[in-house]
Amino acid sequence: MNIRLVLLTSLLVASLTLPSVAQRRKNDLPKLPEFTLTRTEVATHLRFLASDELQGRRTGEPGNRAAARYIAEQFRALGLQTPPNQTDYLQPVLLQAVKPASFGILTVGTDSLLVGNAFVVMSGGKANLTSETVYVGYGLTDADYKNQDVRGKIAVTQVGSAEAKSPRQLIEAMQTKRSLAVSKGAVGVIELVTGASLPWGSIRQYFGRETLSLAPPASSTTTTTLQTPLLHLWADNGKNQLAGLKEAGKTVTINTSGQVVLPVSSANVAGLIEGTDPVLKNEYVLLTAHFDHVGTGKNGGPNTTDADSIFNGARDNGMGTVALLSAAKALMAQRPKRSVLVLAFTGEEVGLLGSRYYAEHPLVPLKQTIFDLNNDGAGYTDTTLVSVIGLERTGARAEIEAGAKAAGLTVFAEPAPEQGLFDRSDNVSLAAKGVPAPTFSPGFKTFDETLFKNYHQVSDQAETVDMGYLLRFCQAFSHTARLIANRTTRPQWSANDKYEAAGKALYK
Repeated sequence: MNIRLVLLTSLLVASLTLPSVAQRRKNDLPKLPEFTLTRTEVATHLRFLASDELQGRRTGEPGNRAAARYIAEQFRALGLQTPPNQTDYLQPVLLQAVKPASFGILTVGTDSLLVGNAFVVMSGGKANLTSETVYVGYGLTDADYKNQDVRGKIAVTQVGSAEAKSPRQLIEAMQTKRSLAVSKGAVGVIELVTGASLPWGSIRQYFGRETLSLAPPASSTTTTTLQTPLLHLWADNGKNQLAGLKEAGKTVTINTSGQVVLPVSSANVAGLIEGTDPVLKNEYVLLTAHFDHVGTGKNGGPNTTDADSIFNGARDNGMGTVALLSAAKALMAQRPKRSVLVLAFTGEEVGLLGSRYYAEHPLVPLKQTIFDLNNDGAGYTDTTLVSVIGLERTGARAEIEAGAKAAGLTVFAEPAPEQGLFDRSDNVSLAAKGVPAPTFSPGFKTFDETLFKNYHQVSDQAETVDMGYLLRFCQAFSHTARLIANRTTRPQWSANDKYEAAGKALYK
């Protein structure tokens, strides 16, 4: 007998009976519900959420409410609990639609400046007043008003604050300015906007159309019009006629139709998965994604066609919403140690409104909320990876990388750093309160032409999404959520992170 032949034959038979490398890798995956998710079910969710019938899911419109109801009914079917003190899965979010002033003239000396061209009305109803102006710096503190008498006068300020860099930060300073000006007896505020802070053309375009905002706490939903009491203008500091308003004793006349403010109803959608550990179940992991998009026609943007004017939002953020529903199913089927609040936000596209509302009206205590794994994105250009904004900052890198690896993906950290993405999605509303909150996104590295081919375009439809990648993305998100909810210690902000102090204050 040929011993060599026998050995070769034995080795050949053994190799045929052993599982392949790919099969061994598949068998090594944890036997967890997230790995039994199917391509069919994630595709079904996406096809509905990004369907023409939902008309782009714009906040405040019927398509957005239909999407919220769909998510709520998925939670109900999966058996998620309603959050504490809630009778259903919908957290009402009261908004207001602000219609811009249709008429306005600002008279400075002998010059008359028109609304839109030189100023926009940021708050206030119909007005016709003539008043002296007083310059008060940024107008944000009592020190700015020291030795200044603004009673019955108009306070003139620089736009935003010394620290404000982004449009969002400039806008956030407005309410503080208005409140302080009212307390000092002013009848109006004019903020001088420089081109370096924000191009006037962008201001005119954005505030020249109807906008949505959170309704002030004291506003009533029973009236058809809600008017803010103080007239507040942003004025183009590039106009020569306005340069002198920093000088004492100037007089201006403002005649405007003012804004019309109408109540708008919307809702976040929240479902609770109770943890299994008797102690850790009192801590919460948030899983978040916004389900709204930009709507149709001029609301969505300029790139419509005669054949299609619906911005379906399959990628932004249909994929993230499907991942949220997938995680809800997987974690409900086999619950983790900590409790998980699955939370779909409204109003992200119009100013992070749903997440900002939640941060002020949390359904579970923020001091017991140890982490927010947010899911949002502009699309994908690389189906071998997930991109994570805040991976290095929020203390769960190991779990995120392990979650992606289990689904056959790698992690790319901090894509497009020049875009400041961490502060542009719903995660920042929780981060500002101190909760570690990265954003888990479909795979991309830069904001390039390929990404923008579908980002906020009418072409962003479910039929153009790689459903195989969507499945792996959902599995990666779900498994990451499980690992974070099961870890023995809480994730922590990185040392010296801009939100570390908020975290220390929140968790004591």
